[in-house]
Amino acid sequence: MNETSTTQLEAAIAGYVDPYVGQDLVTAKLIKDLRMDGKTARVEVELGFPALGYKDSLAAELEKRLREVPGVEHVQIEIRWKLIAHSVQRNLKPMESVNNIIAVASGKGGVGKSTTAVNLALALKAEGAQVGILDADIYGPSQPRMLGLTGEKPLSRDGKTFEPVTGHGIQCMSIGFLVDEEQPTVWRGPMVSSALNQLIESTRWRDLDYLIVDMPPGTGDIQLTLSQKVPVSGAIIVTTPQDIALLDARKGLKMFEKVEVSVLGVVENMSTHICSACGFEEHIFGADGGRRLAAQYSVPFLGSVPLDIRIRQETDGGEPTVAVDPDGSIGLAYRDIARHAAARLAATTQDYSRLFPKITIE
Repeated sequence: MNETSTTQLEAAIAGYVDPYVGQDLVTAKLIKDLRMDGKTARVEVELGFPALGYKDSLAAELEKRLREVPGVEHVQIEIRWKLIAHSVQRNLKPMESVNNIIAVASGKGGVGKSTTAVNLALALKAEGAQVGILDADIYGPSQPRMLGLTGEKPLSRDGKTFEPVTGHGIQCMSIGFLVDEEQPTVWRGPMVSSALNQLIESTRWRDLDYLIVDMPPGTGDIQLTLSQKVPVSGAIIVTTPQDIALLDARKGLKMFEKVEVSVLGVVENMSTHICSACGFEEHIFGADGGRRLAAQYSVPFLGSVPLDIRIRQETDGGEPTVAVDPDGSIGLAYRDIARHAAARLAATTQDYSRLFPKITIE
């Protein structure tokens, strides 16, 4: 009787195209060990994105395929992930304590970008990553309220730097912690840019896999500062399906392309409206606008989120949807989007600058 070969095992696994990686795990070189041990097939998978909510279904799919190989009676699967730093703009280096900075932008206000940003940050945490969020909207900070941190003040242990404030397990920094919530920020562009730099550089972020930056709407001073001085690994564009929102989303997408920041994909917010009384679902803002935008610019469509009253109620109350109900339908939608974005980032170029020693000439 012929023994089961590794080639047979590889062929079985290669028949499954991973929905996040976009190809089979063998071709993607994510299989770290694959062998027969007696009648047991053993496989180790190392993903480049956090996948707590996905690993069980992945393991089940791989086990089903491996059990179809003649001679395999038992299957042992280990699925883990390794989150590394990825390349940023050419003239910048990743921050020491932050592997990847991801900008969440819209180009237009009122499309639910901040709500999307905080839920994506919480979704990445729910998937097993260390996450922080920076509220870059100097004029209209909203993350302190969304995370239930209104009135909190960041500690400064040395009088020069700030400790991030923690809410729902993610680290947060915002100008909203430093000024009164009802006090308007009446600053000109250079002051706003300086404030953003200080918030990023003077915050003692603690070993983050991802720092989500909640961008203000538009393509002005803050966006320019971020693209020129902050090492951004990738950007996510948030839009609603309607044509007016898509016009500004295009501008945001093109801006990141011009400054050589990889666009990880498009999220369509308020894709459908779900009636709170009867559950009826309809496309009140149009259909598939985000998907068309993604196709037009050859970037991934990461997913969609409905217009649901619970999202607004929970976020206004400082208890974002993913924190309250991570396994509900909306929470799972955000987590799926987060996995798609992180997997897209994992497919980009790795940063190797940290592997080389710093050379000082005296």
